[in-house]
Amino acid sequence: VQLQASGGGLVQAGGSLRLSCAASGRTFSDPKGWFRQAPGKEREFVAGVSWNSGSTVYADSVKGRFTISRDIAKNTVYLQMNSLKPEDTAVYYCASATSLRTVVAGKPDYWGQGTQVTVSS
Repeated sequence: VQLQASGGGLVQAGGSLRLSCAASGRTFSDPKGWFRQAPGKEREFVAGVSWNSGSTVYADSVKGRFTISRDIAKNTVYLQMNSLKPEDTAVYYCASATSLRTVVAGKPDYWGQGTQVTVSS
């Protein structure tokens, strides 16, 4: 599966951004997730979605502020990020796995390229 992420940028604290991840390939309907990696830190799970059921899972740090969704017709996963904070600054990656549990565990099978999100204070 190929994953193409886009939508990053620079935004002020309290602002919003929407990331997109276009999926293609044989397993494009597998569960998807978003991860992020801040400078000097390990990559961390942000949100995941089951492609078929639409069930979602979120990291505690983004609950209530971020929303993951998928558009089946467009084979695209989105991450709507609201009330952004400077600590949300990171490179964001989309990923795909055979199960949502694997996504949440941080062990996806495929990674897309990252997109930079910078939140200024």
